[in-house]
Amino acid sequence: MMPGGLTDAKPATPEIQEIANKVKPQLESETNRTYEEFKAVEFKTQVVAGINYYIKVQVGANSYIHIKVFKSLPGEHQTLTLAGYQVGKSKDDELTGF
Repeated sequence: MMPGGLTDAKPATPEIQEIANKVKPQLESETNRTYEEFKAVEFKTQVVAGINYYIKVQVGANSYIHIKVFKSLPGEHQTLTLAGYQVGKSKDDELTGF
C-alpha cells in the first residue's frame, strides 16, 4: 500500500465495528444526536503518521454517515480520534477521502 493512498473498500469487520463504537460518543456530541443503530458496513484505510479509517456507518433504515477515525502509531498510546464525518449519505455513496 502506498502511504497517503486510500485502499479499496472492504466489508466491515468486528475490529472496524469496535473502532466505530469507540468514537460514537464523539460523533453524537458533534452532531448533537443519539444513534440507536450504529452498524459499520464497509471501510477504507489510509496510512499517514498512523492510520485513517474511513467507515460507512448505517444509522437508520436508509440513512448512513461516513466517519473518519485517526489511530495513532503504536507506542503513541494508540488513541482513536474522530477526525471528521459526513452526514446524509446513502448505501451507494462511495467512501472518499475527506
